[in-house]
Amino acid sequence: MAEPTLFDRIVEGSLPSHKVAEDELWYSFLDIFPRREGHTLVIPKQSVQRLSELSPASRDALFAGVVEVQRILSKHFETEDFTVCIHDGPLAGQEVPHVHAHVIPRHSGDGGSTLQAMWPHAPPMGEEADHDALHALSSNLQEVIL
Repeated sequence: MAEPTLFDRIVEGSLPSHKVAEDELWYSFLDIFPRREGHTLVIPKQSVQRLSELSPASRDALFAGVVEVQRILSKHFETEDFTVCIHDGPLAGQEVPHVHAHVIPRHSGDGGSTLQAMWPHAPPMGEEADHDALHALSSNLQEVIL
């Protein structure tokens, strides 16, 4: 059996957390290093590293948890705008090997940015799209056999 992750230990209660909400299949708590006030993590109670490893019930519950946390944060912070982010694996920036969604309330002028800001050297959005390359990739992806 693998060593329990930091999030497993939070769910079992052996590490402290600042709970926002939970249900049978998910748990949410405030991030201890928030990007802004209210930054909340929503985790499935099923301990897996990648979204593809979650059971359908846990995956559905995770997203239901994200929506519930948004509802709670929306009322408190008076916003309907959120950055919701999942780093799915270490190369994607996942720091704890346990699926988790970041839910961050957003307001005008809060210092947050866009997806484009994550890749500042990528071609700027709004330029002419390379439809030939996109069509070729789309065709190849549709041919993938699992």
